[in-house]
Amino acid sequence: MPLILLHLVAAALYAGLAIHFWRTRWRGPALDQPLKGIAPAERTWLLAALLIHGVTLANEILPGDEMRFGFSAALSLILWLAIALYWIESFYARMDGLQMLGLPLAAICVLLPAAFPGHHLLANASSPIFRAHFLMAMLAYSLFTLAALHAILMAVAEKRLHRGRLTPLLAGLPPLLTMEALLFRLIHIAFLLLTLTLGSGILFSEAIFGKAMTINHKTVFAILSWLIFGALLAGRHLRGWRGRTALRWTLAGFATLLLAYVGSRFVLEVILGRTA
Repeated sequence: MPLILLHLVAAALYAGLAIHFWRTRWRGPALDQPLKGIAPAERTWLLAALLIHGVTLANEILPGDEMRFGFSAALSLILWLAIALYWIESFYARMDGLQMLGLPLAAICVLLPAAFPGHHLLANASSPIFRAHFLMAMLAYSLFTLAALHAILMAVAEKRLHRGRLTPLLAGLPPLLTMEALLFRLIHIAFLLLTLTLGSGILFSEAIFGKAMTINHKTVFAILSWLIFGALLAGRHLRGWRGRTALRWTLAGFATLLLAYVGSRFVLEVILGRTA
């Protein structure tokens, strides 16, 4: 099957599941009984979408002995990992609602590499140190993506709760304090991975990138995001930050982190038309 068809099939599966979850979870009055968790058939279709999406990523990022990784592949991989982690986490914790936010984004992002094929070659891609660094960075991005989607869902639920207008999905969510605890669990793990990513990039720059570390906008945004999430966790432990304060800091940190690599590559590849 041509690669473009795989992109389209994965996007159609994501979009179809999003529509299905919208019709069965989001619509209707709060008194309607919501479905409990993800049904086996829904989980199977989501796994199928993830597998097809994974095949497209393997072909886009590793076309041969090279490793190409532009902004479109980065977004596609981040959403793939985020949805895969959601799929695994859904076995152990109620994360209903994230599918309504994550699946439409995944449907868009799986098509991006076909529309904007990446030509940026990664240096030292065969190095084990580089691969460990790359894996930690992508896991950190994906966990922070889940945390950001989780924060948006919490904000919507809190707003609807104050207005007394709950949909079946929102009515079936865990208590906000439980959701908040899950949010900070995601942030703690992602922050640790981001710390390891930055630390390895600083200490082993020549082994990872083939050159000494340079201070550029990507590095500045990554460090700034680390500082924001570090301040959020410190505020949580020392001053009990929660609610809207925690949600704002989470979204600010995620937006800053997104600018670090995806934003810089978008400017270089799409606006400036450069691949290096």
